[in-house]
Amino acid sequence: MIQLDKLRSKVHAGGGENKIDKQHKAGKKTARERIDYLFDPGTFKEIGAFAGDPDENPGEGVVTGCGLINGREVYVYAQDFTVSGGSLGRVHSQKTCKILDLAIRTGTPIIGLNDSGGARIQEGVDALNGFGEILYRNTMASGVIPQICVIMGPCAGGAVYSPALMDFIFMVQGTGQMFITGPQVIKVVTGEDVSMEQLGGAMTHSEISGVAHFMGENEENCLDMVKQLLSYLPANNLERPPVHPAKESTVNKEDLLSIIPDQSCMTYDVKKIINAVIDGSEFFEIYPHYAKNAVIGFGRIGGQSVGIVANQPDYLAGCLDINASIKISRFVRFCDAFNIPLITFMDVPGFLPGTTQEFGGIIRHGAKMLYAYAEATVPKVTIILRKAYGGAYIAMCSSALRSDIVYAWPTAEIAVMGPEGAVHITHRHEIESAGDSVERLKRLVEEYQDKFANPYVASSRGYVDDVIDPRETRQKIIDAFKLLNKKQVIHLRKKHGNIPV
Repeated sequence: MIQLDKLRSKVHAGGGENKIDKQHKAGKKTARERIDYLFDPGTFKEIGAFAGDPDENPGEGVVTGCGLINGREVYVYAQDFTVSGGSLGRVHSQKTCKILDLAIRTGTPIIGLNDSGGARIQEGVDALNGFGEILYRNTMASGVIPQICVIMGPCAGGAVYSPALMDFIFMVQGTGQMFITGPQVIKVVTGEDVSMEQLGGAMTHSEISGVAHFMGENEENCLDMVKQLLSYLPANNLERPPVHPAKESTVNKEDLLSIIPDQSCMTYDVKKIINAVIDGSEFFEIYPHYAKNAVIGFGRIGGQSVGIVANQPDYLAGCLDINASIKISRFVRFCDAFNIPLITFMDVPGFLPGTTQEFGGIIRHGAKMLYAYAEATVPKVTIILRKAYGGAYIAMCSSALRSDIVYAWPTAEIAVMGPEGAVHITHRHEIESAGDSVERLKRLVEEYQDKFANPYVASSRGYVDDVIDPRETRQKIIDAFKLLNKKQVIHLRKKHGNIPV
């Protein structure tokens, strides 16, 4: 017992007081402090504590085990920067793989807390193989259990691909960094001068690259968001998300009548509509800084977890572009994998025009949305708020992509394109030859609006199931999901599809 206690104390001490002090001075907690903050008190059970050399590398630079978060079981691996810089070698990888294997076998979410100097150079190919073993397991776990990664320190080189294969990435501002090659290598190869933070910091990946889904101002803030995210998710793909007591929205439903401006060219914040519909007006947004013309996130309707997708008229008029298409399609596929129903709020004038988008592959990237929505078998409810134009109307979970229920507000405009653009194409000669071309254009636009810029033509053809009073939106969605509670879809037999990645 004396030897056991001595060895355990040595492992728990990590790299020792000096290394721990250095970690704290860098504004970072130790691996064990992070675990203590994340898990319910007294519930964490360590696995593999005595792996490796307790004198040279206690714990091999990673703490692994399982415990409870808000009463639900979760597995974790937390890299320990105080031990060999958290570098990954053969035993470090074996410990991580063991935890991933257990999480997959038991159908339990996995969280990775990354803080590492990278591969252990002196172990050579063993370290590289260790990365490969982890990446394989990340791939096998995809769509089976939720995988969450928190970047709390450096994460460079091949190590970045494990987080990239996981479902959600959180980054801590100031300390979390991700990049394939560091600033020094970039300077030598390309001549570019860039700082560590500019290259791979939390804001860069949250706003520009889209690598990070969430950004926390500090470690506690990041870990609190991880707990919040887990509250919306099932443990695995065979379970349904947890159900919470229903809450009424804190927004007066009468406000829904005044959110959308009378003039269709004016913008508004779609999150006001989302908050007026979901339980407690509690919207957990994902990617809040990236591709802001699209809004995605989790909420609850009648206590049930739902995934929410919306166009954001406040940014780029809500147009779909390359980044928004990628953002939406991956989220839709996640929700479908984990049995989370989808609500889509549509107000889309089209795909963003321009050579940048065309040369960047908007055709291929936009097709990801079409594929994701068409493939999804979870209950899907679509609300057409205002504009629903062209191919973007189809992409935002129209009835053609098998939305189960499509509602439209009276303000909905469903057409191939906007009134002015359509009239200029269909009546160009008439407008040019008119004595008063401005007046003629105005009259033709009004005629087009009367005929097409309303939801009733689409409703008469069965593409819209009902035109609803905006104040009824929340209850209509609740009723729709009750109706769809036992929905089942059987796809054609195939190994897997070939999504245009």
